[in-house]
Amino acid sequence: MGLLVKICGINSVEAADAAVRAGADLAGLVLHPRSPRNLQPEQAAALATRLRGRLKVVVLVPPDPADEALVAALTAVKPDFVQLHGSETPERVAAVRARFGVAVVKVFAVWDAPDLDRAAQFEDCADMLMFDAKPPAGADREGGHGRVFDWQLLRGRKFHRPWLLAGGLDPQNVARAIRSSEAPGVDVSSGVEDFPGHKNADLIAQFIAHARGAEFVGEAG
Repeated sequence: MGLLVKICGINSVEAADAAVRAGADLAGLVLHPRSPRNLQPEQAAALATRLRGRLKVVVLVPPDPADEALVAALTAVKPDFVQLHGSETPERVAAVRARFGVAVVKVFAVWDAPDLDRAAQFEDCADMLMFDAKPPAGADREGGHGRVFDWQLLRGRKFHRPWLLAGGLDPQNVARAIRSSEAPGVDVSSGVEDFPGHKNADLIAQFIAHARGAEFVGEAG
């Protein structure tokens, strides 16, 4: 499997088309009221329809959402994955996966090495893992802050599920991040925006090109 690239926080037709043109693998649609990239279910459904068959669609929901919120989101969008950022237990992740018949991306907030240890508990119930930087103190949402953690904490780590590196990535640092962490996939949101919630098509293209370039260098080396 080649490097996976996810463009998250897509909230317009222009951003969706830019991600497709640039060769992204996954598109993230945010249903989280506190995010500047938040979509209403009908907006997310329209974008998912435009993307379907070209990119895998991932729906991001608030931490520990009520089942009613999940039902509404999944009924409207019919995503390939649901991304969970909260303090979910492995039992909760398994229950979401079983009840709704949807694959799960489980996100872990990372600052130091012990934060990575929790992932082992989820490898039997999640379909994909993501390692993102811990949000700043007092933050009102879990991701999209442009923070970076020490990528080398992941170097040499082995996981039984595909995983993505997130947190503060942009076109200038993504290649270095991939080489430092040996990540098999990357996720970006704020790093390809002009301002929060507004994606830049050129930055999306640059990000993916630089990520793919790092993948090629790694294989050649």
